[in-house]
Amino acid sequence: MTTTSPQIVASADGTPIAYESMGDGPPVILIGGAFNDRTTVAALAATLAPHVTAVVYDRRGRGDSGDNADTFAVEREIEDLAALIAAAGGRASLFGHSSGGILALEATAQGLPVERLAVYETPFVVDGLRPLPAEGTAEQIRAFVAKERRDEAVRLFLTEQVAVPAGMVDGMQASPAWPFLVGLAHTLPYDVAVCGADLALPADRLAKIGVPTLTMAGGASPAWFPAAAQAVAGAIPGASYLTVAGQDHGVLHNPDALREPLLTFLR
Repeated sequence: MTTTSPQIVASADGTPIAYESMGDGPPVILIGGAFNDRTTVAALAATLAPHVTAVVYDRRGRGDSGDNADTFAVEREIEDLAALIAAAGGRASLFGHSSGGILALEATAQGLPVERLAVYETPFVVDGLRPLPAEGTAEQIRAFVAKERRDEAVRLFLTEQVAVPAGMVDGMQASPAWPFLVGLAHTLPYDVAVCGADLALPADRLAKIGVPTLTMAGGASPAWFPAAAQAVAGAIPGASYLTVAGQDHGVLHNPDALREPLLTFLR
């Protein structure tokens, strides 16, 4: 799927947004989080595609998408989603992973024409279950990006914004996957903007969501992920929560684990 030339839709500010679709049935747009482009959600799309039209896209600044914005603003990414929904026929369901899930929540709360909404491990922090990012983290990440200190931007994002232990980040930095992460460093300010510098649950905005909503977290994830997912479900009228047994934040590497929960909900 990801080896073909993508289709392009223009966002409100003229930014070209690259996407691919496969399958047949109601459209569902899959939204990756930090360090994701359309290739990283392609396996999930293929898993769902026999039953829905699965749409994957490069969030702005990633892959084959451009970025005409001067600053990192959530509104631009919501406009990107609006353009994709229009291209998909005017209405679509959304699935978002991690910060991509927060983007999906925000877009739905702002009134985009969303049929159904599913999110996995939106990284809000509730009940003090993990340390908050140090003050000034967002500004420092932007400064590192501006100075092309990409490795430092990635490392700071992982240790402070995501609370990955420093020793684990050392191992990641020595792995073959590190260049891929560094290649997306310039997009990290978007993920910080989407999540909010303090990772606080926006209960008032979530309460505006009026479409069927499913929140999920992995049974093998740190406690703060399911706690946040349950809090999101509690803030959205009529939303439901599901634990995906045996999975953690890397569930996109095991898309079959999401197949039945998502197809059952989307049907």
